[in-house]
Amino acid sequence: MTRKTANDFDPEVLRLFDKYVHGIIPRREFLKSAARFAVAGLTAEGLLEALNPRFAEAQQVKVDDPRIKTGYVEQPSSAGYGKLRGYLAHPARSNGKLPTVLVVHENRGLNPHIEDITRRLALDGFIAFAPDALFPLGGYPGDEDKAREVFPKLDQAKVREDFVAAAEYLQRLPEGNGKLGVVGFCYGGGVANFLATRLPNLAAAVPFYGNQPPAGDVARIKAPLLIHYAEKDERINAGWPAYETALKAAGVRYEAWIYPGVQHGFNNDTTPRYDEAAARLAWQRTTGFFNTHLRT
Repeated sequence: MTRKTANDFDPEVLRLFDKYVHGIIPRREFLKSAARFAVAGLTAEGLLEALNPRFAEAQQVKVDDPRIKTGYVEQPSSAGYGKLRGYLAHPARSNGKLPTVLVVHENRGLNPHIEDITRRLALDGFIAFAPDALFPLGGYPGDEDKAREVFPKLDQAKVREDFVAAAEYLQRLPEGNGKLGVVGFCYGGGVANFLATRLPNLAAAVPFYGNQPPAGDVARIKAPLLIHYAEKDERINAGWPAYETALKAAGVRYEAWIYPGVQHGFNNDTTPRYDEAAARLAWQRTTGFFNTHLRT
């Protein structure tokens, strides 16, 4: 199948897919509603298949890239589910201690795309750790649909404590310089916003199209924020005006970018919603932001 872009789909199909991906509608309803957009022999099932991730094609950094070292680690989480597991990546060689970055996945757990993101950060000179929120339920199942089905079964209060524990683990690493950043995507963007309200010693937070924290929690944010939004993302963008008002009232340092003409998930290069130009710019801004706030 030829790889498609967002322009190959009716905007309503993309809106339906967004609702399906985020558990607002079930698979059956997506297929029923999308059927009217099936053309040229492409069924509703075919539309869904075309929209689903293609991990191998999008991989940027090979698992065995000699420039980095990777592996899975397990750590205790005293206030969460009890134990967390994640993917750790760092440069194979370093002349000194390195900044650390917590990577928070979308609502499917630690899939190959997020592992690739973690390796990209290692190539950029960071120690990066991506926990798998699905670990208490058996871990990422290797199938996006199954992952979406399992994800709502998590106790989100416990999951958030696991991410706090993951942040503390990173800050304790002897190879790290003690400065911690967090980057998250979609669900993970919401977690990045949460961690900014929870961790007073967080040095930088970068939420990509994530849910905003309650306005009453914003005054607790001490870290500078770099916030990425997609213009065609009404669901998430609806919360931005109130969030910006709260950030200004609290005197929080922040940069916010709304990328024109792109969809929610534009940074995820495994799906047709990916926008290469916007993703490249957002990633340049992200690594530059981390270099500024985590290395000095």
